[in-house]
Amino acid sequence: MLIIGERINSTRESIAQAIKEKNSSFIQQEALKQVETGADYVDVNAGIFMEEETKYLSWLVEVVQEATDKPLCIDTSKTEALAAALKACRNKALVSSITAEKVRYDAFLPLIKQYECSLSALCIDESGIPSSVQGRVEVTNRLISSLLADKIAPQDIYIDAIVQPIGADYKSGVTVLETIKQIKTQHPEVQAIVGLSNISFGLPYRRHLNQIFLVMAIQAGLDAAILDPCDKKIMAHITTAKALLGQDRHCLNYIKAYRSGNLD
Repeated sequence: MLIIGERINSTRESIAQAIKEKNSSFIQQEALKQVETGADYVDVNAGIFMEEETKYLSWLVEVVQEATDKPLCIDTSKTEALAAALKACRNKALVSSITAEKVRYDAFLPLIKQYECSLSALCIDESGIPSSVQGRVEVTNRLISSLLADKIAPQDIYIDAIVQPIGADYKSGVTVLETIKQIKTQHPEVQAIVGLSNISFGLPYRRHLNQIFLVMAIQAGLDAAILDPCDKKIMAHITTAKALLGQDRHCLNYIKAYRSGNLD
């Protein structure tokens, strides 16, 4: 399970303030906390700044890389911001996200190929987000076909089935789980990814919902998640789920986590 730390996101008030003040120490502490608790990638997002996003996103890349050599997930919908951020990256990045929308696909793909990135691909096209499992799988199939035809290696493709709040649509969690199952059955060579915390938006005790949904998604075939690795219960649930699903030979990682006190 690939863990992408979500905490350096400008939608968080403390992060937005640190970005505006260029408080590199605060940003670096957030990066290191995530790496120390198990993040494989550190996500960076400056999206709320609109016209200044390009400048701030590049700054985040530079600042985080001063603190850790973990690769970055570049989270933007703006081509200019993506180009500037990738130029500053020292390691192979994960781009979040490309879609089946022609304008975005055609804008992002050359940069992804130039910098030899991995990518997350949202099952969205010009009609928006399909409401049904069948619709999401159809968009995904087109995306995968296009990406493979454009010489993107299957191991670099992370399909995002798009988690939406169950508070707005009570069946949205089931839709994502079934979409993941079908994608992994039809395309076992690609990866499945989710932005986990969207599932609980607007509801109380969000961590509880996030934790349980993640375990269900792992069972469905999930390979990667954008989440808060500082949530010890979430990280413990990942370790436990992998042991129960036969993904931890002789339960060695589970035993190691127990001995380190990381299952408490």
